[in-house]
Amino acid sequence: MSESAQKTTPLYQEHVRRGAKIIPFGGWLMPVQYISIVEEHQAVRNNIGIFDISHMGQLIVSNLAAAEWLNTMLTNNIEKLEVGQGQYTFLLNERGGIIDDLIIYQIGEQKFLLVVNAARTDEDFAWMDRHRPKDVDLKNRSADFGGVAIQGPRVAKLFHALFGEDVDLPPRNHIVDLGFDGINVSVARTGYTGEDGVEVFFRGEDAVKFWTAALKKGGPLGIKPCGLGARDTLRLEVCYPLNGFDLSPERNPIEAGLGFFVDLTKPNFIGREALLKAKENGSPEKLIAFRMQAKGPPPRVHYSVFDKSERIGEVTSGTLSPSLNYGIGMAYVSAPHAKIGTRIDIEIRGQKFPAIIEKKPLYKKS
Repeated sequence: MSESAQKTTPLYQEHVRRGAKIIPFGGWLMPVQYISIVEEHQAVRNNIGIFDISHMGQLIVSNLAAAEWLNTMLTNNIEKLEVGQGQYTFLLNERGGIIDDLIIYQIGEQKFLLVVNAARTDEDFAWMDRHRPKDVDLKNRSADFGGVAIQGPRVAKLFHALFGEDVDLPPRNHIVDLGFDGINVSVARTGYTGEDGVEVFFRGEDAVKFWTAALKKGGPLGIKPCGLGARDTLRLEVCYPLNGFDLSPERNPIEAGLGFFVDLTKPNFIGREALLKAKENGSPEKLIAFRMQAKGPPPRVHYSVFDKSERIGEVTSGTLSPSLNYGIGMAYVSAPHAKIGTRIDIEIRGQKFPAIIEKKPLYKKS
């Protein structure tokens, strides 16, 4: 895709104005960092950070049979939701492979908001549209809407500074509609960093107004605008998977260790048969978390994993952890080698470096 064909979010000019380093990501031009990845990472862990997530897709499913139909398309159980609640879930192909991981919110009696991965939005929409019965409406509102993620231990203070001391922060995994300075926004208590936080959705034309206000009111709290670089190091420390790397149409939620978000007791959702088999027979490979045991270059995607001289798998995500100060990563390895505490080697540029399989998450709040 040429530079000119890349999409930009409603906050693109703001990122440029602040001197962000811009990279192509999933068909979008996005900030990878402003000052430094480590500084932005630490802001989120210690104070507060704000991310542009306007590139994420927003799909609306509504009408009488919406919930019933969505339960045949997604792995988690929609019946457990009430208006104002959300859940993490998967959209699968017939083989049980992951087309996308997403968060679904029930925003009305028979109305749902699906927040999906940027690079998968069109594919998700086409897949769902192909399976859609006539009595369900499916809209892609992504082009008209934007969003930000505000993450960090001081998020409650900023929320009240923005919306008023008497306005309640929604509970975890809940979403509320609020007025803000003459505009309407939806605030969800969710995020991708392992910290407390909210994701705020609004019309594209309101993006700059909300972004500017959040940065201004967050100034005394140490807020920093953050790019994709910090988003990646933060999510990897808490072992949240990245679609296209840790998750793909060739992988299912069971081998990714995410069976908790699959309700196999509900009948006939797409991919269920394949997942039942995977559960019965056990997966040949499992997604593990590891940490490097020696100072050395950080692990990266596609590096080989060894147990002694046997190649047992491949790294899917890797980085130098700013919070832990050593190399960390996730990898698919053959199941017999996937036990916590197993010593492994990561091959980096022809040389083997020792690592150990750890329990997820790798970073825990003290």
